[in-house]
Amino acid sequence: MTAQNTPAASQDAAMESLRARLLAEPGGVLEAVAAETGVSLRTVVDCLPAAMRGFAPGSAAEAAMTDIAGWGPITFLVHSADLVLECKGPLPLGQFGRGFYNLAGGSPIGGHIRLDRCADLAFVRRPFMGSGDSCAVIFFNGDGEAMFKIFVGRDEKRQLLADQVDRFLALRNRLCLPAA
Repeated sequence: MTAQNTPAASQDAAMESLRARLLAEPGGVLEAVAAETGVSLRTVVDCLPAAMRGFAPGSAAEAAMTDIAGWGPITFLVHSADLVLECKGPLPLGQFGRGFYNLAGGSPIGGHIRLDRCADLAFVRRPFMGSGDSCAVIFFNGDGEAMFKIFVGRDEKRQLLADQVDRFLALRNRLCLPAA
């Protein structure tokens, strides 16, 4: 077996192909790209151009949630093979109890999150399906799949809320690890 035909070389070539694809067209549905290429969503996000993404450790999840709770109306999204569920409203402050990070009160967004299962977070700013920029914080589990995403809110003209973009960038800069 030559060096070019090793499994590692084949995997490297596949990742380079994915990086080239996302550089040329970063605005698609990342979960669809993951399904098409047979890799995790985390791997797809890692292959986005470096300027479009930053990563923070899962230990920063509670700090991120607490900060985002002060932003005003956001979009909370859960994406599975069978469902893309979006809920818009302010993120309530959460608190830990009975093994969950519990969201309740004053918002259509509520529930119980196993935040301790968050392996890392991605701060992603990229074009999305021709509707301009999007800014999302993706909370990843240990399998590299999204637990959920939180998107910066939009105004009535579908423009990103400028104050939330500023807060997104400040949070990213505070929590993200330096790029390797």
